[in-house]
Amino acid sequence: MSRRRGRFIVLEGLDGAGTTTQTERIAAVLRERGHRVLTTREPSDGPLGTQLRQALTRRLVRPDGAPLTPETLALMFAADRTDHLASSILPALQAGQVVLSDRYLLSSLAYQGATLPMAWIDEINARARSPDLTLFVEVSTRTAARRRAGRGSPEELFEAEALQRKIAKKYDEAIVRRAVQDHIVRVSGEGTVDAVTAACLAPLAKLLKTVGG
Repeated sequence: MSRRRGRFIVLEGLDGAGTTTQTERIAAVLRERGHRVLTTREPSDGPLGTQLRQALTRRLVRPDGAPLTPETLALMFAADRTDHLASSILPALQAGQVVLSDRYLLSSLAYQGATLPMAWIDEINARARSPDLTLFVEVSTRTAARRRAGRGSPEELFEAEALQRKIAKKYDEAIVRRAVQDHIVRVSGEGTVDAVTAACLAPLAKLLKTVGG
């Protein structure tokens, strides 16, 4: 198994799309099939990612109590991504593992791109490695909002429904923008959990088959 080339797979979608659930389910299936799998996420569990999670839950704010500026958040996400690649993703790929990340660059383009120029977001992330496959789990903003409400947790910084509608449009724009350099597959997230997993596994199986998976 160590002779396999590592592959980098990203799951993307609105808050409530089910990317975290699907990342874990896909990892379990791949492990059953004999793959060595690293599951990870962005914001990462590194030092910058920890600060970002605090910012998203309004525990990290400016001295005046206001949220961090959009520019600051965008730069922090880019810096966290650089550290995430160096500390976790690239070593795992070099070791021949399949890396499954819950969110990556497309999230920055959609979320930070909702208030900042997308070209600038791309520029500050220019050194980010492109995934081998991005699975965009697509749900309506209404479905996403219902699922977020069902979690019963406090609303995070980007989870207001009006903002999520804008982010959904920015995801469409980002997918078109990255279509040349990234392999992005849209997957319906509206079905049962099992159906979404099966839909995610189909393009993933094709990718892994090309490297003997």
